[in-house]
Amino acid sequence: MNLVDRFDRKHDYLRISVTDRCNLLCHYCVPNGVHDCTSFQHLLTDDEIVNIVQAGAQLGIKKIRITGGEPLVRKGLPKLIGRLKEIPGIEDIALTTNGIFLAKYAQALKDAGLNRINISLDTLNEEKYTKISRNGKLKDVLEGIQAAIDHQLHPIKLNVVLLKDYNVDEIETFLKWTMKENIQIRFIEYMPIGNQQFEWSKQYQSLSIVKNIAETIGIYTEHERKELAGPARTFSFENAKGSFGLIHPISNEFCASCNRLRLTADGHLKSCLFWEAEVPVKAIAHDHHALIDAYKRALFLKPKNHEMGQTMYEQGTPTVRAMSAIGG
Repeated sequence: MNLVDRFDRKHDYLRISVTDRCNLLCHYCVPNGVHDCTSFQHLLTDDEIVNIVQAGAQLGIKKIRITGGEPLVRKGLPKLIGRLKEIPGIEDIALTTNGIFLAKYAQALKDAGLNRINISLDTLNEEKYTKISRNGKLKDVLEGIQAAIDHQLHPIKLNVVLLKDYNVDEIETFLKWTMKENIQIRFIEYMPIGNQQFEWSKQYQSLSIVKNIAETIGIYTEHERKELAGPARTFSFENAKGSFGLIHPISNEFCASCNRLRLTADGHLKSCLFWEAEVPVKAIAHDHHALIDAYKRALFLKPKNHEMGQTMYEQGTPTVRAMSAIGG
């Protein structure tokens, strides 16, 4: 049984937000500096998440990504990952984290069966990092990256959201890092999530600048796409240990090949990050047949395109949850 939507896209990937809480207050995620978090009693329990994933696996879900908020603030996360790893049909589990607590948990995550890791890191400048995160310390993230390397949570991908007035001047530094270390730096276009029209239009930076700067560094080639490559186009310099990727949700949308569904921390299935339609599943999390139907309903609601470009902002947008609430 497969999850194929109205536009003939096969879905085998579920992103699970295990919490909408975060230890950081990054400007582009929570622009007002305040997390509007769900009360604990309304969050999905471990048992409910496992049941929902079991139903998804029966329908063809093979890949899981654990997100937040910041997933490592959820108590007992390694144990939950271990339970998900045991579900028949689940082949790959990845984690997206800000890296602050990664040095503490890397060993436990590896032992639980975590396969891969993505770490959000928009700057290598300590002062700028503290400013954009409002309360984070860069050294904690760098220690987390080293722990991921030490525990071989490969491929290790670093997510860099480009902001015009913030980190464009660091593109060259990030690119040169890939020549020395077996990591993938993924440059991501700033997305207008959570009705941040003015801030987005002011800070949006096209990724074409990355390739322009890469050409000044050396010869690089594009990789052939692999199953777990995700939406990134990946490249590497000659003789480099690592690689760099470009993710264009705005200027070069990848909706036609989208294979993912999302599960919010409070128990809703979403078929698109930037779309308000969602199907509640917390109340039916112990009813396997009802969960099967919920997946099918969520898939039916999936639009052909996310329409996240500039023209949509000129016309007005649907109401969309903040990034921290939907596992962006």
